[in-house]
Order: sequence, then C-alpha cells, then structure tokens
Amino acid sequence: MEPTAQSLAQRDYFTDLSVLLDPYAYFRALAAQGPLTWLDHHGGILVVTGFDECVEVLRNHRDFSSVNCVVGAAYPLPFTPEGPDISDQIEAHRHQFPGHDLLVSFDDTRHTHMRALVNRLFTPTRLKANEDYMRTLARQMVDEAVAQGRCEMVNGIATPFVTMVIADLLGVPPEDRETFREVIDAAPPPGNMQAEEAPTQFSPLEFMAGYFARYLAERRAAPRQDILSELATATYPDGTLPEIEDLVKMATFMFGAGQDTSAKLLSNATRYIVDVPGLQETLRAEPKRIPALLEEVLRLEGSTKATFRLARRDTTIGGTPVKAGTRVLVALAAANRDPRRWENPDEFRLERPRILEHLAFGRGVHTCAGAPLARAEVRVILEEFLARTRHIDLDAQRHGPPGERRFAFEPSFIIRGLKELHVILETA
Repeated sequence: MEPTAQSLAQRDYFTDLSVLLDPYAYFRALAAQGPLTWLDHHGGILVVTGFDECVEVLRNHRDFSSVNCVVGAAYPLPFTPEGPDISDQIEAHRHQFPGHDLLVSFDDTRHTHMRALVNRLFTPTRLKANEDYMRTLARQMVDEAVAQGRCEMVNGIATPFVTMVIADLLGVPPEDRETFREVIDAAPPPGNMQAEEAPTQFSPLEFMAGYFARYLAERRAAPRQDILSELATATYPDGTLPEIEDLVKMATFMFGAGQDTSAKLLSNATRYIVDVPGLQETLRAEPKRIPALLEEVLRLEGSTKATFRLARRDTTIGGTPVKAGTRVLVALAAANRDPRRWENPDEFRLERPRILEHLAFGRGVHTCAGAPLARAEVRVILEEFLARTRHIDLDAQRHGPPGERRFAFEPSFIIRGLKELHVILETA
C-alpha cells in the first residue's frame, strides 16, 4: 500500500532509510504543507522546500551560519540560544561542531580568506590544462571498459576517474594517487545514516591530511613550479600567510568533496542516458548537447540532496519569522523540483529554459567552488563513452528491465548517489 502524504511527511529525514530510496516523494509531501515545514524530530528542525525560499537562505550569510553544514541540522546545539543574536555563542562553541574546521562550515572573514585560496585552483587556465590529463585518462579507462563489453560505473569508473583528476589538479604525486583512491573507496559516505552503528569510522580526510601536510611543508621550504607550491606560498587578501594546518584542511576537503559529488553526477547521468528514449543517440550525433544533459541531471538528481544552516539572528524566510538558534534544512532536491519554479518538474527535458538557475551547486558565497571542474570532467568522460560505443545499456539481471529498474543508494542524508551501476557496452 502506498504511503499517504501525511504519513510520509511524518518520517525522520535523518534516519528513515525509506526516505533514502525516494527523497523526492518525501519532500513533495512536506512541500504540500507549504515552502517551510517544521520537522518535529530531533527537537524541531525547519525544512525549506521552496525554490525561492531556499535561494533566500543560501544568499543570506549574514543571518544564517554554516557551522552545522557538515554534521547536519539534526545535530543538537552544544549551547542554549539566548537572545535575538547568537553569533557570539556560535563562535564560542564552534569547536564543538563536528566538521567545524572545514571550508563549507566557515563564516564571514575566515570563509572569505579561505575561499580566495580555493579559487586559485579553479581558474579557466588551470582547468584547461587539467583537461588534457582528463582526456588522456578518460580514453584509457573507456577503452578498457569497452574492450570488456561492460563495467561497473560507480566504483569501477567514476570514483577512480574523478579521484585521479582532482589529484592531478591539486598536484598529488603520481606515486600516492592510487593509495588515496583506495582509502576513499573504503570510506563511508558523508552524512552517513548508519553512523550510529559505526560511530568510529575512519575518515579518509584524516589519512590524507598527513600527506598534504608533508607536501605543503616541503613546498613552503622549497617552492617548485606546481599548484602545491602556489598554495603553500599564497597569502590571504590582507597579506597574511596562512597556517600550514589551514591549508591542509582546505586541500583535503577539496580532494574528498571534489571526488564524491562528481562521481555521483557521472553515474546519475548514465542512468538518464540509458533510460530516456533516444537520448544517447541524440548525444552521439550532437555531443555539444552533453552540457545541457548534465545541467538537467543536476536539477533532477543533484549529488547533494540537502545542506544545513543555523539561524544566528532573528530573521525571516519568505516573510515567516525565524528565531535565532533555529536549525534549518535547505532541501536542494526539493527546490530543484519545485513546481512553482519548474514546469513539469519531475520530467527530463534536455533543453529546459533557465536550467542554469538550479541549486545543485548551491547559491551565494558557499556556491560549490569545484562546480566548473565537475562539469568538465564528467563531460569529458561521457564524450569518450559515447564516441566509443554504439549502444549503452544497464545490466537487466542486476538492475531490472526498463520501467522496473532497481537501484541501491548510499545511506546518506546529504549525498544522492548510487552504490553501484552495472553497464553493458556495445563497441562502435
């Protein structure tokens, strides 16, 4: 029996694995109550599902802190909010929020300074140079997959490909890249819904931090002609030199975050290429339309389902009063399917008007810095797959026939990503 909208809306987003399988039905049930909904679980959380309202929150970095962005809105505050402005309380207790020392959790000047360093990684010139490496690696991996007539897209192609690309961009020495990939493969997803069962899971960021600390210390002492040297010797906008520890945290976060969301985008895009009638034929004939495909997939199946904020001042969202101390879930997956913004929002359209306004990469000062890289690397490897195949299909024995597909998703309240995707390839 299908659950009612009311019963769906009463489920716990952070722990109910049925929500994991279809977050869109869950968010539709919440949105039916309005663009803002109170979730009673975990002491009360404000869920924002409307497109305009989500944009408003993401752009309002004055009144909303990102301190809980990594750990999620269900995480209880380590203090009792007092008064209409809790900015000082947040800063006094920031160290008690898991993930507080990662770029996405920073606010104000510290975020501005670190973001200025990150932006050095993703200049058009650097991405263009990195694309040569992407192309060579993509051809090698796709040739091997096509020769075998099949592949597993998530762990066999997407994760190793994007891991090696971000390693090349960051300047990780070739001899260490395979080690990094193995550690990332073995790690749980961000926002792991099963964390209570394995609360001491080893973080790949901790492992990589030791490597980056060594790289950066060596480059600061003896700079070379590479990006790690540029980061090691860079200064903040005010002219001060960053601590090595801050650079290590930034580099490891960019490495981990960059590979995860891009890998999920590649596998999600492959699903649509296979199952939308005539789509792969269209893309083979007109590969310049692959970017349009990626934007619509980002809207429909963005790698990040939700992000989180903490109201640090009494404020409003969509005219509704919001008190300081309110924990907020910004439902990106809901905003990207808001019928008030998108016509027939659950339908795939290759040339959807104003598609670049989707929120898959966020909005405002915390817009994903790696978005240009994600778009480039997934475009490149899809171009190679389509050029080297006559037809791509899913393994029906593992995923069921068209119209009755079966997929398993990562148990994460942040990431929307397949655990595996088995693909059959007919050579061109």
